[in-house]
Amino acid sequence: MSEDDTPSDSDEERTLIRTGRDFEQEYRLDADEAGRFLIDLGEQLRAGDELTISTDEWELPFAFGEPVELEVDFEGVDDPELEIELALPGRPDERAPDVE
Repeated sequence: MSEDDTPSDSDEERTLIRTGRDFEQEYRLDADEAGRFLIDLGEQLRAGDELTISTDEWELPFAFGEPVELEVDFEGVDDPELEIELALPGRPDERAPDVE
């Protein structure tokens, strides 16, 4: 492989979303794609207390705590809409001080 064929560091690096930064990204997906995302997310939630969400451009690792908040909101007037919201609290990374 020649040097020209080697991907540059910037091509392979994703922006890492860390604590201390606000980030929001909205997607419009078909139901199949949204379902796959929710299944993958659910598997990570069941597997432990950390999850990672990523695209080709960014990566968001998140260590979460308990309790997880789940909200179901149905608006049945005019154009019916069902909203499902999941809120994961961050897991503190600090220890209690020693008692001597």
